[in-house]
Amino acid sequence: MYKVIIVDDEAVVRNGLKNTINWNEHGFELIGSYANGREAWDAVELDRPELVISDISMPFMDGLELAGLISAQFPYIKMIILTGFDEFEYAQQAIRLKISDFVLKPVTAQEIRLLLGRIKSEMDEEMQRREDLGRLNHQLEQSLPLLKERFLERLVAVGLSKAEIEERFAYFSLPPVSPLYLVMVADIDDFGERDLPFYELDAEFLRFAAFDIFQETLERDHVLTFRTREERMVAIVFGQENESLMYERVLSLAEEVRYHIEKYLKFTVTVGIGRTCMNAEQLPVSYRSALSVLDYRFLLGKNRVLHIMDIEGKPSISMPLSLDLDRKLAAAVKTGAIQEANELIETGVAELKNALVPVEACMLQMQKVVLSLMNSIQELTIHEREPTFDHQIQLMNVSRFKTLDDIEVWLKEVVSSVISIIRDNRNYLTNMQIHRAVEYIHMNYANEKMSLQDLCRHVLMSTSYFSLIFKQHTGETFVEYLTGVRIAKAKELLHNTTLKLYEIADLVGYKDPNYFSILFKKHTGAAPKDYRDKQIKESGD
Repeated sequence: MYKVIIVDDEAVVRNGLKNTINWNEHGFELIGSYANGREAWDAVELDRPELVISDISMPFMDGLELAGLISAQFPYIKMIILTGFDEFEYAQQAIRLKISDFVLKPVTAQEIRLLLGRIKSEMDEEMQRREDLGRLNHQLEQSLPLLKERFLERLVAVGLSKAEIEERFAYFSLPPVSPLYLVMVADIDDFGERDLPFYELDAEFLRFAAFDIFQETLERDHVLTFRTREERMVAIVFGQENESLMYERVLSLAEEVRYHIEKYLKFTVTVGIGRTCMNAEQLPVSYRSALSVLDYRFLLGKNRVLHIMDIEGKPSISMPLSLDLDRKLAAAVKTGAIQEANELIETGVAELKNALVPVEACMLQMQKVVLSLMNSIQELTIHEREPTFDHQIQLMNVSRFKTLDDIEVWLKEVVSSVISIIRDNRNYLTNMQIHRAVEYIHMNYANEKMSLQDLCRHVLMSTSYFSLIFKQHTGETFVEYLTGVRIAKAKELLHNTTLKLYEIADLVGYKDPNYFSILFKKHTGAAPKDYRDKQIKESGD
């Protein structure tokens, strides 16, 4: 059963569609009907329907504007436009926005039933394609040669020279690449609630099914996909000169991958998005940052799209390659996993003891671990909490200890201190970003077109992560907070000025005075005119 909503400002149309169509009979569940695009957009964000049937001409937000928002943030949602406008330009816009159908009013119930049948068949075929075990098994046998996957893995994990890259791309008939470059890594969280025998027998098949969706979703120009030996799914995205547009594009692709795998395979993945780089030789930098951000799954939970810029901001120094213990300990420190960090220290010290490593080699290993911790502080500390030079020298001087046991105790204390510094800094960074966002809202609330996307571009954060931390810090969503600011300013203007209501509505970001009046009454319990009259009366008393 697919979820569907209706959007039309004419009540007779909404009621007609609701009451004359047996939605369940056609394989759909009608979960709501709305009078304008703004109400519908709130419902789309909350309920994520699979199909939206919308009029094109409506107050507050028209059907094409709604379609643009849906296409940008939820590309998997299908949309049907109903309109009385028989204009070619509307059809052109509908095609650009990937609208499934464009139907002229008046439309009959029979036409809607036929349309629903066709749309459901398309959706069923799409689901069948993803669930067709025979097709997936065939594709598994016919998958890309292992040599090609190993080349791409080596390209991002180790790095190759420009000449080697050009030679291998020609050999494997890969398309030419161009800046900017970015690596995205998807990692399976688990296989959901399946019986153990099924899991043991078919884990590889499920991995391949996930990779099939990963490939199919990203099957477009300027993307190369492959699987690593650790069964992670990797995409190399390239060919976008603007860094902000690159991040927006990749975030949209990642969300689409995450959604499709959860919907069709009934298990989840976490997607890590790395930093951009200027040439293909620097791809290991982007790959390492994508792997690094996946470590934050421990803190933020499964089934998420995680962006390195959201979590760690811009690096103050380049991130060096670390080996085994160094990398694992740095990852544990970044995520605040103090117990895991202590266990890694204990394991590392025990291995050095068991291997009977010479004292000089032990000291070198411990210095490398400490250097990795110092790098973690410098990467993630961007305000005045950076360690002083004297403190850095003290950290590096591990030779003053007599035994490995002494170093182990001291190193655990250092890790505890470093985790505290990083946690304080991360809170500082987040608070600063929220502060900037609040300032931006208070400075731009009068702009009717201000959107969540505009705000996230200003603070350099993805919309999904920003929405999460903004709600945590303010207790409200972006729309709720913006509306509150606008209503508060309107109350001031009603109380302190003689401006007309339509002038006040315009000054606080509402071009439509009727919509402003509806919102104002909803939030204050009184219409704007009644509120002003009450204030004047109380002032006179």
